[in-house]
Amino acid sequence: MSTPISILTVCLGNICRSPTAEATLREAAAEAGLAVDVDSAGTGSWHVGNPPDARMRAAGEQVGLAIDGQAQRVEPAALAAADLVLAMDRSNLTDLRRLAGSAGITTPLVLFRDFDPEATGTAEVPDPYYGGPDGFAEVVRICRRTSERLVAALAEGGVDGALRARRADA
Repeated sequence: MSTPISILTVCLGNICRSPTAEATLREAAAEAGLAVDVDSAGTGSWHVGNPPDARMRAAGEQVGLAIDGQAQRVEPAALAAADLVLAMDRSNLTDLRRLAGSAGITTPLVLFRDFDPEATGTAEVPDPYYGGPDGFAEVVRICRRTSERLVAALAEGGVDGALRARRADA
C-alpha cells in the first residue's frame, strides 16, 4: 500500500469552503481508489472549535455529501506536514505564503480552483457566508468538480504531476 497524499485545504474561518473542499476531495479520492489524507483549516481563529456552518452542511446533505469536522486555525506544522496546500482565494494564499515563508516551509501552495475545469484566470471559491442558500450550493458544485479533476491528476502523476497539469487545458 502506498503512502497517502497529504492535502490541506484552507479558507478564512474553516466553516464553509475548506471543509467542503475537504469532504469533496475525500469523496473523489474514495471513488478513484486513491489514498489521501485530507484536512482543512482557516487563516483566522474566529470559529475555532465550531462545526462547519449549518447552511454549508445543509447544502452538502441535499446532494449526499457529509461535511463535518471542527474548525481549526492553520499552523506552520500543518503546512510542513502536507504534500499540497490548497487555498480557496487569493487572500488565503497570500496569508499562507507569508506563514510558510516565515517558517521556511516549501510545501506547494496553490489556489484550489487552479484545478477547476470550468474556471477562468485565477478563479477563487466564492465565500457564501453572507449570502443565501444558492451560494452554498454553488460552493458544493465547484468543490466537487474541482476535486474530481485534482484527484484524477494526482492519480496519474502524484503531486508533481498534478502541479504540472493544473490548468494545462485552460
